[in-house]
Amino acid sequence: MLLLPGMKGVVVGCGKAGLSAVRFLLDRDVCVGVSEGRTADQLDAALTADLQSKGVQFEFGGHTEEFLSSFDFVVPSPGIPLDLPVLHAVRQKGIKIVGELGLAAGLFQVPVIAVTGSNGKTTVTSLVGSLLAYAQQQVFVGGNIGTPLLEYFSSKEQSSVVVLELSSFQLDMAGAFRPDIGLVLNISPDHLDRHHTIDAYVDAKLKLVSHQRPGDRLILGGDDQRLAEITSVDNVDVYRFGTGKRFEAVVNGDAVELNFKENGVLRQETYNLQDTHLTSSVNRLNAAAAILAVRLAGCKREEVQGGLKVFEPPLHRMTEVAVIEGVRYINDSKATNYGAMHAALKGCTEPVVLIAGGREKGGDWQLLRDVVAQKVRRLILLGEAAEKMKQVFGDIVPVAIAESMDDAVQVARRCAQRGDLVLLAPGCASFDMYAGYEERGRVFMESVHRLQHEKKEKGVQ
Repeated sequence: MLLLPGMKGVVVGCGKAGLSAVRFLLDRDVCVGVSEGRTADQLDAALTADLQSKGVQFEFGGHTEEFLSSFDFVVPSPGIPLDLPVLHAVRQKGIKIVGELGLAAGLFQVPVIAVTGSNGKTTVTSLVGSLLAYAQQQVFVGGNIGTPLLEYFSSKEQSSVVVLELSSFQLDMAGAFRPDIGLVLNISPDHLDRHHTIDAYVDAKLKLVSHQRPGDRLILGGDDQRLAEITSVDNVDVYRFGTGKRFEAVVNGDAVELNFKENGVLRQETYNLQDTHLTSSVNRLNAAAAILAVRLAGCKREEVQGGLKVFEPPLHRMTEVAVIEGVRYINDSKATNYGAMHAALKGCTEPVVLIAGGREKGGDWQLLRDVVAQKVRRLILLGEAAEKMKQVFGDIVPVAIAESMDDAVQVARRCAQRGDLVLLAPGCASFDMYAGYEERGRVFMESVHRLQHEKKEKGVQ
């Protein structure tokens, strides 16, 4: 979006991404407003006072058509539902609705690698950034991963490449944004409480590639049925990763095999994952996507292999917490949807005692009955979805309902046998009980560590 000094823009939502958008607009001499659902006394008084001293106008306690209509364009923060009646009303008046990606479109002066998908985004984004940094490139990593993407434009550090994790919420308002290398890892039902239908969710994800042009690259999860239907994208070079033998990046045991053309030359390379933290079935696929991306971005083979060995995956993603009395405890709190739970269970070779539940995001639990029947020998449920999940799975696996995470871990301890795996893979959001999946994962780990300490005090390993 072309921003001119004196234009008037209002940011809806004053969270981390919203404040980043405010700063971005102020730097471009835009007259800025903020519409915030919280009341003034719920916000940092010093922060609001500082912004008001810079001419920022505020409305607190809700979003009004009168306030939003007094601006030239509206910037909803990613978490703001786009079907709010007030946004519909201002859109009907011809006022432009633009997201942070739309603001950034056309402004990046260095190559952009953008990652989306229902599952694995953070691991792949982190791995791509880590591999590029290992290759001595100056990397900005941001977006949905933690640092708002608009912070790139205010950073004093010079970057040679930008790596972004992008959610469907951000892509909903992508405008003319285009990455030089785009990755769509997989698509499974998620955030249907916002998008309402799987088709709308898929459409949001594929906005990542809608403005790519010849010379850009697109990497797709080849094992994903919906992505397999994409055969070409307007002369953009398409690459696939997965377990298919004809893909450009193939997972073969604990190795990733590349077979792709670089500057017209066929490259056939093998990357060993045995001495890395990427040996789970899920992370082998994540590694394949990241390896292909950084090789296309110009990293050398030896740099990639070296970078793989030093990479530490982010917490709460199939993180091993402890082994107690021959039982492994795994924290996959980031498994916040059906697809992530399914992937986690499919990768388990041991009998699973599964801790799941939380706040539903929309979808059909029936789709998981087969994998639960195959992999899970005891199901322990938490949170708002517990009773519904019990109704769906109670006839195929013994079910217990726990009052707290500590209670769930204690139940798991009592029913787990040597050689089992206790897996936290909720398949749900965490907001019914926790501030986010990170807090949920930390609480699980703390409960497991207390159990481990109790066993050590009793002399049990």
